[in-house]
Amino acid sequence: MDPVKIPTEIDTPHQILLWATDEFVPFIMFMTIGNLIGHLIIFCIIGGILGHLYKRYKNTRPDGYLNHLLYWVGFRAQKGLLFVNPYKREFLP
Repeated sequence: MDPVKIPTEIDTPHQILLWATDEFVPFIMFMTIGNLIGHLIIFCIIGGILGHLYKRYKNTRPDGYLNHLLYWVGFRAQKGLLFVNPYKREFLP
């Protein structure tokens, strides 16, 4: 088992137990679907496999590769701020 790197920068994704959140989302999503339709074990296994495949894909590509790929598919990554700085007094064009 490889040691888990503890994030030290602000840009690193949040950790849930041993996984990054973007690696854990497929498992949770498929677990929820499996619980709703009554096939929890099967969908947990499928979610775990998809999460593992996503982790392998993400770790073999440079940073920002998926954002670049999604841009060419039609999804634009938002890098702007969600809220305006409350201490800013002047807004210039």
